[in-house]
Amino acid sequence: MHKEQKYYNIAIDGPAGAGKSTIAKLVAKELKFIYVDTGAMYRAIGLFAARNGINTEKETELGEAVQKADIQLKYEDGGQQVYLNGENVTEHIRTEEAGKMASAVGKVKAVREKMVELQKKIAESSNVIMDGRDIGTVVLPFADLKVYLTAESKVRAERRYKELTEKGISCNIEEIEKDIVARDYQDMNREVSPLKKAEDAVALDCSYMSIDEVAAAIISLYKKAVSVQ
Repeated sequence: MHKEQKYYNIAIDGPAGAGKSTIAKLVAKELKFIYVDTGAMYRAIGLFAARNGINTEKETELGEAVQKADIQLKYEDGGQQVYLNGENVTEHIRTEEAGKMASAVGKVKAVREKMVELQKKIAESSNVIMDGRDIGTVVLPFADLKVYLTAESKVRAERRYKELTEKGISCNIEEIEKDIVARDYQDMNREVSPLKKAEDAVALDCSYMSIDEVAAAIISLYKKAVSVQ
């Protein structure tokens, strides 16, 4: 009998704007893992809801509609592309509006169940790193390493402001921070899979760390975690 292949999983959770995606991509590249952008998957569902005029407060309607949304992650041109029902929506899902919609649809049980099912399937067949709000608690409860990545709301707002202004988008830093605090509250207080630190997760505050320092810290934690298993 062949020994069953062991795949390694890293889960990174934390609030909006903590740098989870940026860090996860770096770590994935270094460890040659597949990076699964769960936030992009929820943003795609949010975009689908917005385009189809679906009221996110009507859970039954959204639950039925989400079954018609096919989301695929593909690696093209050296980066991850997000497809919604065959259309590349990578650029469309990075707006503030799509972020708010992602948070709204993420509260709905039927949406999360569909997403978790897709995400678990990917993790069962590959070495993956995933980031989100409930990866260590719900999606990958047996991950080899769980990290809870956070940063002060002021720092997160400054990073987002810099990112948007560099793209030529005019924005207000106070409004951005207000939005971040509101999203934290919404994510932490929703009934389904709220944002929280898994009991066995390592807390990492990256407010005053560089991206490379955070990535190096996570790689070091991962190597320690798998060497003792």
